[in-house]
Amino acid sequence: MPAMESQVQKTYTAFCGAQSVASGALSQVAVALCRKLKEDPHVLPLVFDDDTGKQVELDLRGTVAEVEARYADKQPSTQPASSEQDAPAKGRGRPRLGVVAREVTLLPEHWEWLASQPGGASVVLRKLVHEARQANSTRDLQRRRDERVYNAMLVLAGDLPNFEEASRALFAGELDRLERLATEWPDDIGRYLMRLASPETAPAKSGK
Repeated sequence: MPAMESQVQKTYTAFCGAQSVASGALSQVAVALCRKLKEDPHVLPLVFDDDTGKQVELDLRGTVAEVEARYADKQPSTQPASSEQDAPAKGRGRPRLGVVAREVTLLPEHWEWLASQPGGASVVLRKLVHEARQANSTRDLQRRRDERVYNAMLVLAGDLPNFEEASRALFAGELDRLERLATEWPDDIGRYLMRLASPETAPAKSGK
């Protein structure tokens, strides 16, 4: 179910100049842009991932039906279901949990302290990382939200008046001031950026 929920929540927004022309699933946005380009081949579309604020490049060549098929929503898992014959044999012992071995550099006293803890260094480090993630979850969420707003704002409003001041307001957490400054920009741009900045539209969590 987590994969399906992530897929359902994934949305994109397309602009042609300062006008927002579509928002929704990638296939919906691609179709809307394809039709827009057939009406006016000279428009320059910009597509943004609403979760990150980063631009997405789309291949809009062909007919509307071809573009729709190209970006049709895929199943939550693109891997074919494996049969019992193809499934790897289960071995005895503890299941693999996706643990990745990487180098960690610490001072000797740090290693001595870790070695003295129940479970050893790996267990203690995983526990410390988990606790740090829990403690910093709110701050990390705000950082990802600020980053996505800035990513989109740099492209859409980088050449507009008060961009620098708006950037400072964003990273200072002064959303009221950011909104006031954004009212001087084209309506669709200001509305989109404030939607990305809203606490109600939280970015997807990175990691588990």
